[in-house]
Amino acid sequence: MHACGPKEPIIISNRASESMAEKVAALLGLPLTSMQMRVFADGEIYHAFPRSLSGHDLVIIAATPDDGSFQELLDLIAGARYWNATSVNVVIPYLGYSTMERAKPESGEIPKGITRTRQIFRARPDYVAFVDLHSEAVMHAHTGEVRIRHLWTERLAAEQIRQMQCEDLVLVSPDYGFSKRVGRLASLLDCPHTAANKDRYGQDKTIVGQLSSVLAGRTAIICDDMIRTGGSMLQTVDRCLEAGAAEVSVMATHLVLAGGARQAFIAKGIRRIIGTDTYPGRQSDALLQVFSVAPLIAAELRQYLGFEPSPGLKPANS
Repeated sequence: MHACGPKEPIIISNRASESMAEKVAALLGLPLTSMQMRVFADGEIYHAFPRSLSGHDLVIIAATPDDGSFQELLDLIAGARYWNATSVNVVIPYLGYSTMERAKPESGEIPKGITRTRQIFRARPDYVAFVDLHSEAVMHAHTGEVRIRHLWTERLAAEQIRQMQCEDLVLVSPDYGFSKRVGRLASLLDCPHTAANKDRYGQDKTIVGQLSSVLAGRTAIICDDMIRTGGSMLQTVDRCLEAGAAEVSVMATHLVLAGGARQAFIAKGIRRIIGTDTYPGRQSDALLQVFSVAPLIAAELRQYLGFEPSPGLKPANS
C-alpha cells in the first residue's frame, strides 16, 4: 500500500473525465480541483494548476477517447512532475486504441494500444489503473518502474443484472476469447453461460444448434468489454434469436456506440443496452441503462493511497 503524504490527495481530470472525477472525489470526501485552462487564438491550450502540488499525492482521472484527451493526460502527468507532486497516480476509465494491441506481421501497422500506453508510462507516473481493458497486453508496455492495476467491473455489473430480476437467465459471449470473463460474471450470478464463436459462424452454422440447447425460451444477455460499432454484438443477437431466446439484451463496459450503432440495435429489437459511464458522455436514457464505476475507482484509490474519507461520509462499495 502506498503511504499517503502529510496532506490530503488532490484530484484533477482531463476535460473528457470531469464528470467521472466529480463522482470519485465526492465518494472520497474531497473537492475536485479544476485546472485553469484557456485556448489561444492559434489553437494551443494553456493549462495551470490552481494550487500547489508540493507535498500532495495527485490523482489524475482521464479517459482517452480521442487524441486531444490523450495529449491532455500526458501534459497533466508531465506538469505534475514539473511542480513536484509527491506522487502522480493515474486512473484511465477508458483507454483509446485499446483494441490495437498488436500489429499483423509485415503490415507496417502501428499498434497504438501499446505505443500510446508506453508514452503514458514514459511520462513517469507512479501508478496507473485501467478499467476493463480489451487486452492486458497493453499494461506491460513498461520497464517495471510503474505500479499498474487492472480494475474489473464484474461485481458492479452483477448487481445491475440482479436488479433486472430476469428469469431463466443465460449470459452469452460473442466469442470464445471473452468467455472466461463472461464465466466470472456468470459465477457471481449463479447462472449458465455460453459462447457464440463469430469466427466459425460464416462457414458453419452448427453454433446455432449448440446455442439452442442452452438459450431456447430463456433470457439472454450478450456481454462484451465494449461496443464500438456493434458489429459482433449484432451478429450474436441474430444467433441468439435463431437459437430461440425469448428475449435478448446486451451489456458492455465501454459504450462507445460509434456511427449508427444505437439505431442498428434498435432495428434488431434490442430494448436495453447495459453499460458503464467509462466512455465520456454516456448517460441512461430510453435505450441505455448506465451505471457508474466511480465506487470501484474510489475504493481502489482509498486502499492504494491509504486515505480515509471525511467523518460521516458513507464509504463506496467495491
